[in-house]
Amino acid sequence: MNNNKHQKYEYLADDPNFKTLPIILSLIIGAFFAILNETLLNIALTSLMKEFDITLPTVQWMTTGFMLIMGIVAPISALLLQWFTTRQLFLSTMTIFTLGTVICAVAPAFPILLIGRLIQAIGTGMLLPIIFNVFLLIYPPFKRGKIMGIVGFVIMFAPTIGPTLSGVIVEYLGWRALFIMVIPFSIFSIAFASKFLINVSEVTKPKIDYLSLVFSTIGFGAVIYGFSSAGKSESGFLSINVLIPIIVGIIGIVLFSIRQLNLKEPLIDLRVFKYPMYTHAILMFLIIIMTMFASEIILPIYMQGPLALTAATAGLILLPGSLLNGAMSPFMGYLFDKFGPRVLMIPASIVLSGAMYVMSRLNVDTPLWIVIVSYILLMLSVSAIMMPAETNGLNQLPKHLYPHGTAVMTTLQPVAGAIGVAVFVSIMNARQLQFLQNSGKPQDPDTINQAMVAGVELVYFISFSISIIAVILSFIVYRATPKKTD
Repeated sequence: MNNNKHQKYEYLADDPNFKTLPIILSLIIGAFFAILNETLLNIALTSLMKEFDITLPTVQWMTTGFMLIMGIVAPISALLLQWFTTRQLFLSTMTIFTLGTVICAVAPAFPILLIGRLIQAIGTGMLLPIIFNVFLLIYPPFKRGKIMGIVGFVIMFAPTIGPTLSGVIVEYLGWRALFIMVIPFSIFSIAFASKFLINVSEVTKPKIDYLSLVFSTIGFGAVIYGFSSAGKSESGFLSINVLIPIIVGIIGIVLFSIRQLNLKEPLIDLRVFKYPMYTHAILMFLIIIMTMFASEIILPIYMQGPLALTAATAGLILLPGSLLNGAMSPFMGYLFDKFGPRVLMIPASIVLSGAMYVMSRLNVDTPLWIVIVSYILLMLSVSAIMMPAETNGLNQLPKHLYPHGTAVMTTLQPVAGAIGVAVFVSIMNARQLQFLQNSGKPQDPDTINQAMVAGVELVYFISFSISIIAVILSFIVYRATPKKTD
């Protein structure tokens, strides 16, 4: 399309005269700070409550709203990727993200801060589909593992250092500094991309189906909102404020899916699920997201409750596993390119199940080293499963389905995240309540700790049961090759 001199090469990376490094850097710099910003704010929520005199349910809209917008924006990404050039999309996305960051930095009141945060979410929700799509178009299948591993490093490393970094920044510089420090890097990313990023995607401008946009927005938005509300409601899933959004959301998603299958030019082409390794990748992706959330939400509760550790100590205990997960991602990508998915996924899924089983046996007397080692093994197994599975799945798709394949994956991330948190927190609370009701001393601190341990054990046992599915799936995986025709 643009760059005629590269046309004889199916993939631009095969052209010895084509420099891929500037494009990679342009995309990854932007992605790193956008994803970092997702978790930077978590520790600052208490400071925001004091500053603006607001309640916990109100301030949680900073995280719930973020996920909500990402879930709404992600399905539209497939359409936008076909309507605009790579440069137009990336520069617009980073500009939107930077605008949101500036609004947050100067916000005089909480509603303004929330608006800025939601604008940030629009940018973040678009970034990952752009990046995945560009890399799929540039690199041939046998080189994608390594490059997707680098993306995996950014995706995993940025959220990991977010809480640690924000804790220090909030304490010494205040919460506004969290946004101010991101602005120069965002501007640099825009300037760098303006100079080096070229157009690699084909603009086809398919017809826009507005009814699909409505169904998608209502469906995914309502499901994320409903499940996010379940974790905050005392009645859990029995609350009418939770049930109605979830039911409305499910109806919306069903109508959306039916609509897509009957359109010649769908918003998201669900025919991606015709490709077995793509469907396999999605199932593995959902299992991993669910098990990761079980650990990232439930484990800190266990450490700060029965083990009586401080929040800072709990964060430091989880840090080695999270850092290793990010650091090993490029290496796992290299192994994927060389040996294929089976060599990685079979042993990794077995280790994942083992770690989940050990964690389902946690109690008040469990030595701390067991928690640390189990979490490290869990995160290492995640790095050997998630990105290789995603890359292998996307490798089987023909080129015209790349935007749709990446859009499905990006949409499912906040949906699976919201469902994972809600379900596991509800299970833990229900088991705790049951334990306390059957106890003779429900007010005793030791009994309360035992009840919490019982809840944690049940969550991890369910996670262990789910991880067995991952083990079975890993034995049927094979190296996918792209289909030339649909």
